[in-house]
Amino acid sequence: MKKIVKYSSLAALGLVAAGVLAACSGGAKKEGEAASKKEIIVATNGSPRPFIYEENGELTGYEIEVVRAIFKDSDKYDVKFEKTEWSGVFAGLDADRYNMAVNNLSYTKERAEKYLYAAPIAQNPNVLVVKKDDSSIKSLDDIGGKSTEVVQATTSAKQLEAYNAEHTDNPTILNYTKADFQQIMVRLSDGQFDYKIFDKIGVETVIKNQGLDNLKVIELPSDQQPYVYPLLAQGQDELKSFVDKRIKELYKDGTLEKLSKQFFGDTYLPAEADIK
Repeated sequence: MKKIVKYSSLAALGLVAAGVLAACSGGAKKEGEAASKKEIIVATNGSPRPFIYEENGELTGYEIEVVRAIFKDSDKYDVKFEKTEWSGVFAGLDADRYNMAVNNLSYTKERAEKYLYAAPIAQNPNVLVVKKDDSSIKSLDDIGGKSTEVVQATTSAKQLEAYNAEHTDNPTILNYTKADFQQIMVRLSDGQFDYKIFDKIGVETVIKNQGLDNLKVIELPSDQQPYVYPLLAQGQDELKSFVDKRIKELYKDGTLEKLSKQFFGDTYLPAEADIK
C-alpha cells in the first residue's frame, strides 16, 4: 500500500512539474512574440489641432488616431509617439531616431528627396486669413508690403520666401516665430500682423474654438493636390509598404471617413485614386 501511495505521489508531482513547464513555455512564447515586434517611433510636435493635440495628458487628433488604426492588431509592429520641436521632427528622421512622422505635413519636392512619403490621409487646402475690417488684402496679389508670422522651414514659410525671391521690388514681411499656430492666430486677431496663410481645417478650428470672430477666410486657388501625408525616414521601405497597404484598407472600410467626421466635422479625404 505504501508503494502504491509513493508511486502515486511521484506521478502527481510529475504532472505538476509538466504543467509548470508548459505554463512557463507558454509564457516564454508570449514574451518572445512581444519581443519580436519592432517598435515604430512616430515623431510630432503636438500640433496643430485638430490634426494633433493633447487631451488629458495624451496625444490625440485625426493623424494620431489614424496612426493608431494603422498599427492596431499588427503582429509585427508596436507604435510609440514622441513629441519634439518642429525642427526636431526632421532632425530625428535624418538621424534614424524616428521611423515616421505626422505633423500636418504636405508634399514638397525638397522633402521627397530626403524622406519617403506614405499614401495621403487627408485633403487640406491652404487659405488666406485676414481681419474682417481689412479690405486691402483680397488675394495673394495683395500681400506685398504686408506682414505675417511664419515658423521657419514650414511649407508656408518656404512658399512666402519663394514669393519674395520673385517679388524683390515689393516683398511681403516675414516675422519668424516659434509660437504654435493657435498663438499666431490670436496675434493676427489682435492686429500684430496683417495676414496668415495656413490650412483650411486648422484655420477654421482655431477661429471656432478661440472665438476669433473678427477674422475672415479667403479661399486660394491651387494647382497642387493639398494633401496631408505621414512621412518616413529613408530606408523604411518595408514599413512604408505596410503603412500604404493599411491606409488603403482604412479608406475602403470607412475608418478614415469616420475619423475625418469625428475630428474635422466633415469628410476631408484624398481622392481614392491618389491613395497608392
